Amino acid sequence: MAVNHKSLAELVSFLETLPEPHILCDRDYRILAANEAYRANWVDQVEVVGRKCFEVSHRYTVPCDQAGESCPLQRSLQSGRRERVLHLHYTAHGESFENIELSPIRDARGAIVLYIEKLEALPGAQSRAHAQGLIGRSPAFLGMMELVARVAPSEASVLLQGESGTGKELVANAIHQLSPRARQPFVAVDCSGLPETLFESALFGHERGAFTGATTRTTGLIEAASGGTLFLDELGDIPLSIQVKLLRLLETGTYRRVGSPELRKAEVRTISATHRPLTEMVAKGLFRQDLFYRLNIFPIHLPPLRQRGDDVLLLAESLLARIAGGRSRRRLSAEAADWLSRYPYPGNVRELRNILERACLLCDGDEIRLPHLPLELAAETLTLQGMPEQYQAAKPASRERETVSFVEQVRSFRGNRKALARHLGLSERTLYRRLKCLPKA
Repeated sequence: MAVNHKSLAELVSFLETLPEPHILCDRDYRILAANEAYRANWVDQVEVVGRKCFEVSHRYTVPCDQAGESCPLQRSLQSGRRERVLHLHYTAHGESFENIELSPIRDARGAIVLYIEKLEALPGAQSRAHAQGLIGRSPAFLGMMELVARVAPSEASVLLQGESGTGKELVANAIHQLSPRARQPFVAVDCSGLPETLFESALFGHERGAFTGATTRTTGLIEAASGGTLFLDELGDIPLSIQVKLLRLLETGTYRRVGSPELRKAEVRTISATHRPLTEMVAKGLFRQDLFYRLNIFPIHLPPLRQRGDDVLLLAESLLARIAGGRSRRRLSAEAADWLSRYPYPGNVRELRNILERACLLCDGDEIRLPHLPLELAAETLTLQGMPEQYQAAKPASRERETVSFVEQVRSFRGNRKALARHLGLSERTLYRRLKCLPKA
């Protein structure tokens, strides 16, 4: 339906009064107007009016939903409501995570004719995330980061679940840094490294004379985190005797130092993490059900590295820069990059860093080659499916399922090869190789 020119001019005038970057677009993704804040902060000397939003923000040739990302416009068309998503955008300052809030505009008959899109960069997300290693653009990673962006401004308790080495403390710290508590302490508690006899004292503190050896009053980690965030790492290792006291803290906001009758107030936000199956532990009586429900208000699953496609090479580039420590920049040979992209990483990002650190010690030049990778792994023959033979022998059924799923996704996808690669979280080169190796129909 045609848009009234007077109404359009009024909308454009309204957008110019807003301090945040905004664009006005139609149902065909075409940008009709962009306010000064958008032009100044999001695009570097590029005319955007008349172009498609996905071309400007992502440099895609197809809409976001055809390139493996969530498209707020399509979601709004389906729901008829305002939609909010997190995207990784190209900006004048490089790639950055942006919160996108898209609002539909209806005509007199109630039909959606236009959209106003508000863009807001996560405060400090680009520099902090890259410094900490939270780097990626795969659908699995971006889906996780969208949940992080949604829950960070709230006070909700968060439970991070994922395999060992997936970066749970980095994600917890990111939630803290994006929250209103960012200027307050972030205190991490390694629940697996504290013996039961010392756990209560370490968490709540103790008074002088509370037990043998308590010669001074000691501040606990909860008090140290006052006003900030308390991160309980490896939650499943908390002794049952302490779980009930932790539950009381979460429900009442109060606690007692060991050896003291005085109730103290605790003003902290709780983020927990575990790689253990808490629901199974609850069923077996190894973890309190009420505590599990109290901590599991907002669960976030951290994807393993093997499910993140070409994020491996993005992470490798960043890790190599940090491992080099300002010295000569190490780079990966084509063979080494190919091997790294195929390996399944049972130890996740932690294992990737260890592999690269060892390779840097073995490499005398600037290029890391296949012989610099761990001998016990590099000696394995790599299959065209991207797994060492030791893994392929162990999981034939899983490999077959993955191949069938890959074929189904390829056949059902509508879009070009570049868009398909993004949808699958692969590089175009890796996609081409996998397509070439499929059995002929």
